[in-house]
Formats: sequence, C-alpha cells, structure tokens
Amino acid sequence: MSAQKPITTDARAPGGAESPPGGSPPGGTGSGSGLQAGLKNRHLSMIAIGGVIGAGLFVGSGAGIAAAGPAILLSYALVGTLVVLVMRMLGEMAAADPVSGSFSSYADRALGRWAGFTIGWLYWFFWVVVLAVEATAGAAILTGWVPAVPQWAWALIVMVVLTATNLFSVGSYGEFEFWFAGIKVVAIAVFIVVGGLAVFGLLPGSSGGAVGTANLTGHGGFLPNGPGAVLTGVLMVVFSFMGSEIVTLAAAESANPRKAVARATNSVIWRIAVFYLGSIAIVVTLLPWNSPEVKASPYVAVLDHIGIAHAGQLMDVIVLTAVLSCLNSGLYTASRMAFSLGGRGDAPKSFSRTTERGVPATAILASVVFGFIAVFFNYAYPDTVFQFLLNSSGAVALLVWLVICFSQLRMRRTLERESPERLTVKMWAYPYLTWVTIGMIVFVVGYMFTDPTGREQMVLSLLAAAIVLGVALVREVRRKGSEKDLAQR
Repeated sequence: MSAQKPITTDARAPGGAESPPGGSPPGGTGSGSGLQAGLKNRHLSMIAIGGVIGAGLFVGSGAGIAAAGPAILLSYALVGTLVVLVMRMLGEMAAADPVSGSFSSYADRALGRWAGFTIGWLYWFFWVVVLAVEATAGAAILTGWVPAVPQWAWALIVMVVLTATNLFSVGSYGEFEFWFAGIKVVAIAVFIVVGGLAVFGLLPGSSGGAVGTANLTGHGGFLPNGPGAVLTGVLMVVFSFMGSEIVTLAAAESANPRKAVARATNSVIWRIAVFYLGSIAIVVTLLPWNSPEVKASPYVAVLDHIGIAHAGQLMDVIVLTAVLSCLNSGLYTASRMAFSLGGRGDAPKSFSRTTERGVPATAILASVVFGFIAVFFNYAYPDTVFQFLLNSSGAVALLVWLVICFSQLRMRRTLERESPERLTVKMWAYPYLTWVTIGMIVFVVGYMFTDPTGREQMVLSLLAAAIVLGVALVREVRRKGSEKDLAQR
C-alpha cells in the first residue's frame, strides 16, 4: 500500500488558541499516522449521491403520503430546499477548510467551544442510536429469509461485519459504500424510468393508457387534508434527509477535499429533485394516494401495479442494501466525529489516535459499543428506554442545521477578512438567504410543538441538548479557571 497523505485532526493550536480557518495544526495526535486520504473520487461521488437515499424513503414515505396526499410533494420540496441551502453553507465552510469534524469544528471556531462540544456529541449520539435502528431493521429482513438464525444474532453479525470493514481502512469503508449506494441509486433510477413509462402509458406489455392527473387531483384533490397537512408532512420527512452532510466529513479523507466538497454541494439540488421528488411523484401520480397498499409500502405498490414479479422480495433486497449503507455510513460518521472531538480535547484523547492504516480504531470501537448497548435496549426495553433514546435524538437534525447556519454567518466574515482566496464555494445571497434559512428552521421547530409526536421529540431532544450544553459550560468554566491559575503562578 503506497504512502498516503495524513489528514490532521482539527485540534486547537497550542495554548488553547483557535486555529485560523484552514489552519489546523500539523500532525495527528497520539499514535499512528493520522487519518489517511484513502477515499477515491468515485467513492465520494457515490457517498454524495447515496447519502440522501435512506431506508426511510423506501418504507417510511407511505406515512407521509397518507398524511398529506399528493401534496406530500410540496413537503418534500420545502424540506429539500432547506437541505440545499444548509448544504450550500456547509459546502462553503468545508471547501475553505476541510476537516474531519466538519460542522462541529466550524461551530467550535465560529461560536465557541461550547457549541462545537454540544453539537458534536449530539450528532454522535444521533448516529449511534441510528446504528441500533438500522441493525434491527436489517436483522428483521434477514430473519425472514433465514428463520433458523434468531434476529438478535443477525443484528450482531451485521454490526460485527461492518465494524471490521471500518476498522480495516477508510478505503474499505468507501468501497463498501460505493456498492451499497450504487445499488440504491440504480434501484431508484430504474424505478423512476419504469414508473415514468407506466405513467405515460409507454411501458412495453402494458395495456393501460396514460394515467394523466387523475390521481393527483382526484380522491379529494391535490390537498385532500388541507394546507396544514403539508406542514405535517414536513415533520414526517425532514429527518429522512439526515445524512446529506456525511460527504463533508468524508471529503477530509480524500486527496482533493476542496474539489470533492464543491462537486457534492453543486450536485445536491438534482440529487434531491430526482431521487426524492421524482420517485414520490411517480407513486402519487400512478396510484391513488389513499390506497392501503401505498400507505403500507408505496414502492412495492407501484412495482406490483406495473406487473413486476416478486416486488416485495425485490424491495426487501433494496431496503436491506439501504439499511447496510446507513449502518456503514453511521459507524463511519460517528467515529469521525468522536475522532474530531478527541483531537480538540472534548473527548478522551485516545479517540484521536489512529492505526498505521489511518483508522481511528478507538473511536470506532467506542461508537459501536454504544450502538450495541442501544441494540440491547431495543430488544429488552423497546417501548421505554429505547423509545426515549429515539425521541431524544429525533430533532438533532434541526439543531445541526441551525448551528451550521450561525457558524456560516460568523466564518464567512472571518474568511472574507483573513483568507478570501479560500472562498471557492459561496453561499448564495449572503447573508440574507442564510437568515431566511434560519427562519425556516425555527418555524419548523415551532411547528413541531403543535404536533403531539413532534412535541415529544423536540422536548426530549432539547433536554438532551441542555444536558450536553451544561457539561460543555462546566468544562469551559473549569478550563478558564485552570488557565487563570497557571497565569497567576
């Protein structure tokens, strides 16, 4: 294996001073050679494309369609616009300063240690809970295929295999994700093409003519449950977009991170338009939105409608691939955030140590251990402890997006003043569109309090955030006290 360029941690400069934008201190921390630039362009391209396609799109979109009818397209369009704007801001910062901690590192520099600590740990918490959710979902599918192996054993096998993959090298993670994401992308692309042909009555072997707009405007109209249902749909789909930001963390382990970030940022618009809006438009155009089959599994319903044999089993394969992809990326993302926190002194120092292959093994193992604990709670206490974990991490996406917005406001001013040449990707209509985005996110947060399920998630997520913030502030007070004592000696 040829020597690769080590990626530094985003620790602060000696003496506690903040590193300037793009000026992470040289060298890694602890043993090993630092993170390695082991991700190829094709890996990053597929991570960027596949990052917006989660298992929730295939199995969870039915609930959103049932709540809003065809108007769920407006819900997806609103959330998609929000994600595009947030990703543009994140892309601006990541292209100027690609670091392993991404938005947590930028919050640390732009807003203060408390912000980087809080959002970093909340994000890590979100992904280790996701590990449990996805491992259980994957195990349920595999148990259906091989009932002789108990579900808990499948969850264990899946977690162990993907942990080994991540421990081997970042390149092995990238290779696995390339194929996982590739299957998802091909599946969605084929679904849109075949479904589109069926909508226009052009599908070979089909005796039906063009569907037209009968299902979009019939069955109660385009807004069968009223305009308010669009906002209800927003609450149901907003969290399915979590994962778009992974490419900005992964880019730090590529040979040309600035180019990779710019490409991913510029492509996010068509990715959301094609994969989310395109595929959901096929569903609500081809079938009545209120049919039981659509609510249960919209994509299977469409495949059955157009005569695809064994649609249910085929979708199980695709969903399993999406689950494994999410598990793979979740473990990678959680470990890199833990690595970054360790490098900044906000987590145990051992988290920032790497192996000779450039893998933060301790950070990976710590993340997967908490993932295993969450899996145990999912089986032992699904309606109490695990439900609490789910709800307390449910609104983390919105908090992350808010922090990205405020960090970009501060970092943009700093970059324009100190390093304008680093602004190779720029947020549109700065600062006005940034403030519009903040207003949109605050509105969604406020609307969550009017929805019973959303209210519980928001309250518990804010409680979790308050606890982590409290720890951050206590640490900050102690740190300043220690610095004061040293200065007086």
